Amino acid sequence: MDISVPDGTIRGYLAEPQKEVSGEPPWPGVVVVHDAVGLTEDARNITDRFATAGYLALCPDLYSRGGFVRCVKTVFKELATAQGRAFDDISAARGLLAQRADCSGKVGVVGFCMGGGFALVAATQGFDVSAPYYGQLPKDLSILDGACPVVASFGKRDPSLKGTAAQLEKELAERGIPHDVKEYPEAGHSFANQFHLGPLNVLARYAGVGYHRESSEDAWRRVLAFFAQHLR
Repeated sequence: MDISVPDGTIRGYLAEPQKEVSGEPPWPGVVVVHDAVGLTEDARNITDRFATAGYLALCPDLYSRGGFVRCVKTVFKELATAQGRAFDDISAARGLLAQRADCSGKVGVVGFCMGGGFALVAATQGFDVSAPYYGQLPKDLSILDGACPVVASFGKRDPSLKGTAAQLEKELAERGIPHDVKEYPEAGHSFANQFHLGPLNVLARYAGVGYHRESSEDAWRRVLAFFAQHLR
């Protein structure tokens, strides 16, 4: 579907709950922020899973303006500065959901890897709850002032985010923000994403990257429980 943004339109993937399973609308909304790879089959599957759980789910394509090669550097720069068109895109996705007749008006955000960083910053940008997965912390931690409730998930075997879970726990606690932060001892980076890397899967696991089913399913249960508390 198309999402209207300040400079035109971007693409997005929308998944709607089934009334037979989730009951009649309105339903709460969830904006899914994809990882650095983009709006892949994995991102669509995650969006579908939120719809199956009873959420009106929308994943905006942050690379709509030129694809991965042209956009990835720009999008990461915007994440580092906590401002830019990518945040406008995420906000537009939230607004689109909130204004729909079949949405309750409450909208959460969830993000993975790069998207986890966006989800954490976006916790102060109109969302009702945020679920960052292995996202980097903003350089200016004052951005977390006034954040919505946060449920965050990290892998202890992720060398790129060593100590991040503990630091985020501390920052949220000091601000009195409701939170649930967990670091999974057997998981690495991207433990909740399922990529089809073929022979590269072995190399990825050696580097501390890759799907870990037990950790992923536990994180899924925590996120759904936390979202139910703050969105329903």
